[in-house]
Amino acid sequence: MSERSEPGSRAPQSRSARRRVGAHTPTSGGLAKAALPYVDAAGAEVVQVYVSNSRGWALPAGDPAQDALFRDGCGERGVPVFIHASLLVNLGSPTPATVERSAQTLAHALRRGRAIGAEGVVFHAGSAVDAGYAEAAMRQVREALLPLLDEAAASGGPMLLVEPSAGGGRSLASRVEHLGPYLDAVDRHPMMGVCFDTCHAWAAGHDLAVEGGMTATLDALVAAVGADRLKLVHANDSKDLCGSTRDRHENIGKGTIGEPAFAELMRHPATAGIPVVVETPTEKHVGHAADIATLTRLHP
Repeated sequence: MSERSEPGSRAPQSRSARRRVGAHTPTSGGLAKAALPYVDAAGAEVVQVYVSNSRGWALPAGDPAQDALFRDGCGERGVPVFIHASLLVNLGSPTPATVERSAQTLAHALRRGRAIGAEGVVFHAGSAVDAGYAEAAMRQVREALLPLLDEAAASGGPMLLVEPSAGGGRSLASRVEHLGPYLDAVDRHPMMGVCFDTCHAWAAGHDLAVEGGMTATLDALVAAVGADRLKLVHANDSKDLCGSTRDRHENIGKGTIGEPAFAELMRHPATAGIPVVVETPTEKHVGHAADIATLTRLHP
């Protein structure tokens, strides 16, 4: 494997301990036109958007005027930007066309991220789908991601942020300890970060609701990936039981994870200075605004 410098080998950069809280934001009708008013109405301090269909392979070029307005508007507000890649992305698939399209989708998201000033592109870790394909799937992950990560480094970003799945279906990474081997597959490239999703972790069997459960899970995450690899948190409660492998989000404190776990999330040293995004049920901006307010209240 080629040698690359690891983030953990460099002196940590100073950052504010405050966790900015925001929301996944609609963009229909124009990136700036739709997202900026939503950010203001929800009281979001972070924004996450799709730059392509969440369940399709089409790769729209984007509108340069809207890109500039959005980038400048977020800059004026001091709002960090993240992109969530299409949910179809699966670099571990045994179907070559899916792997090719997944890599093309991530390359597109990285280009769009540079255009709108995004800090990171979130993608799901993927699945081998078939029994016995896991080793080949991880080779595919390496072959697809290393060129993208090198290009991101040469271009100044954004980072790629792997998000563990909710489990099931031959997942390549669902529990936080699986992230160590996933990062090893790409030589722990400095442009690879992690997005931690509370609902996914709960669905994959991490008992976040028990006292100390969120703390123990984040401790395990740091042990697996290092102290400075976590770059984004998706804070979502769940409609289902721990270990269900079902990814159904609920509003903060109204689901099976419960508010005390999110208080632990907001206190944990690993989340200090890390943006937090809610992807919870909402009518217009109302549900997101309430969840942002709850998480802000739980902030130490």
